[in-house]
Amino acid sequence: MNSKLTLGFSPCPNDCFIFDALIHGKIDTEDLQFEMVMEDVESLNQKAFRSELDITKLSYHAYAYLTKYYQLLHAGSALGNGCGPLLISNPGFKTADLDTAVIAIPGKYTTANFLLSLAFPDAENKIVMLFSDIENSVLDGIADAGLIIHENRFTYEQKGLQKIIDLGEYWETLTKLPIPLGGIVIKRSFPDEMKQKVNRVIRKSVEYAFANPESSLSFVKAHAQEMSEEIMYKHINLYVNNYSVDLGEEGKRAIKLLFGKAQELGVINKIEEEIFISPDISAGTEL
Repeated sequence: MNSKLTLGFSPCPNDCFIFDALIHGKIDTEDLQFEMVMEDVESLNQKAFRSELDITKLSYHAYAYLTKYYQLLHAGSALGNGCGPLLISNPGFKTADLDTAVIAIPGKYTTANFLLSLAFPDAENKIVMLFSDIENSVLDGIADAGLIIHENRFTYEQKGLQKIIDLGEYWETLTKLPIPLGGIVIKRSFPDEMKQKVNRVIRKSVEYAFANPESSLSFVKAHAQEMSEEIMYKHINLYVNNYSVDLGEEGKRAIKLLFGKAQELGVINKIEEEIFISPDISAGTEL
């Protein structure tokens, strides 16, 4: 029996790389059908708050508010080392001025904004904008500093901007764990069998992408805007890794610690105990 599920993910190269095989029938989807919803991550966060999507990519910061309604899949996540958000500015900006500075952020519920709040709790003068507009907002003087994510970490220096702090490095120094950026969640109300099936299919899609790295190129290029092929591959290599195949125990510890920090800051109150879907014995041993 076919089941059609709404699936949200971003047009960024890492998500297109992960979901290409699933969307284009290059793997066995176990009779599941997916309706693709492609939007930037903060828009997906907002859709998740409204429970509009069956399965979606979202920021781990946003998921901390949504554990009552969604559970986290083991496959498809963006975690890693050296891949966190960067806080950037024009040359000459002083870190001491951050508390009063206007800071452009890619969304209130992004993990990037959570890390900024963790590192600089008094820096509260923030304006939200599309992640791809942040560099220019700093260059044009609309913002004093900008919180950049995704491929912008590869382009800000070419535009004459400087790094104030790598918030991924800040997290890794603080915790000795990889930084959890975004994950794939599924509605908690679905039966376990469905959750595990979806997880298996996404895992197969990631594994296919790794085994056939050029297969997704046209899909990635179609949504990469004006990005060069070199930047596309840098983006994929940075954000897609073993944690994207399976979170493993270290990935789970990092996510739980992020949620613990959010509770310490008073950002969130209650986290559901079972934030991850049940292990799927048929998928084999976790990485």
